[in-house]
Amino acid sequence: MLSLIKTTEELKSFCLEAGKYPYVTIDTEFIRDKSYYAKLCLIQIAFPGDGKNDSTIIDPCEHDLSLEPFYDLLRKQSVIKVFHAARQDLEIFFTTAGVIPDPLFDTQVAAMVCGFGDQVAYETLVNKILNKRLDKSSRFTDWAIRPLSSSQINYALSDVTHLRKIYEFLNNELLEDNRFTWVKEEMDILRNPKTYLVEPDEAWKKIRLRQKDPDFVKIVKALAIFREKEAQKRDVPRGHIIKDDEILRLASSKPKKLQDLNNSRLLSKSTKTGWIANGVMEALKNSDKILIEPFNEPNHIPLSAEQEALIDLLRLLLKLKSSIHNVAVKLIASAKDLEMIARHKEPKVRAIEGWRYEIFGEDALRLKNGEISLSFDKNGLCIK
Repeated sequence: MLSLIKTTEELKSFCLEAGKYPYVTIDTEFIRDKSYYAKLCLIQIAFPGDGKNDSTIIDPCEHDLSLEPFYDLLRKQSVIKVFHAARQDLEIFFTTAGVIPDPLFDTQVAAMVCGFGDQVAYETLVNKILNKRLDKSSRFTDWAIRPLSSSQINYALSDVTHLRKIYEFLNNELLEDNRFTWVKEEMDILRNPKTYLVEPDEAWKKIRLRQKDPDFVKIVKALAIFREKEAQKRDVPRGHIIKDDEILRLASSKPKKLQDLNNSRLLSKSTKTGWIANGVMEALKNSDKILIEPFNEPNHIPLSAEQEALIDLLRLLLKLKSSIHNVAVKLIASAKDLEMIARHKEPKVRAIEGWRYEIFGEDALRLKNGEISLSFDKNGLCIK
């Protein structure tokens, strides 16, 4: 059975060897159901070696283990760091050590450009590219518990051993189709530290608002700021402090004093007592000072019937272009992009920039301006 790396010397030796190769594959296992920040439990790593000592698992739960040799490898410019769906892994490295791997390759992003669909799962790539099936029996493991069984370790290790051939396949596809620039923007986003910083002032935007009344939104924003700051400070999930639906109820009821809070039957006990209740009341008290963007901007005005119809047509065009160019829909344009194209004369969205403009944006604007149309013939949907 493979043993976990538990000492700094073992880790240093492995990382020095891995650093001799053009790329390494990396994955992590973590838990975050009881904390704001993810708790790193395992790091899996492999390189294209001889199949004997070219993969391992690092145990960051060992208190005497320094991860600095691993972080040095992440910084090494001559080695490409390969992940699948890298965002959460990179967030952990950034929040725990201030490190973002560079250079970087995300096989999920590459697969979207190579015709495997939107946000394709690792298991799907293993199946389609390698014609293998993963053992999913350890999928719901609590990775913080020790010792780990051999099946758990083998399951975790398979996340990086198969990834080597997947990376090589997708890398060759991108080279053959000359599509590396198509994934660059997504990789740049993943390398940007701002991607992993959650600003309390922006936290309210993740709450689905039922109304856009400025006073209502100010209260929502004030409560969201309070919750985000406390969640970060105490390292607890946001929902353990106050849930989204409670924020919306408070914004509607606007309690003036603690007694009003206590009288509410729709709030949890924790929200009505102690430091949370005091924080809620303070946020409500100061909500008038909160700044929000004006709601008379076009983006907050309901879409007209014509704009709704145009968005439906743009959605059809997007699916057609996705099929023609064998690229995932979500990588070309988002629902928000389509809305902005319908709303604005000169929309500022990435769907009409760079390679996206060439395969979709140009025709999207022509469709909007009545220069082309969509129709069906014997071959299906087409552009006229």
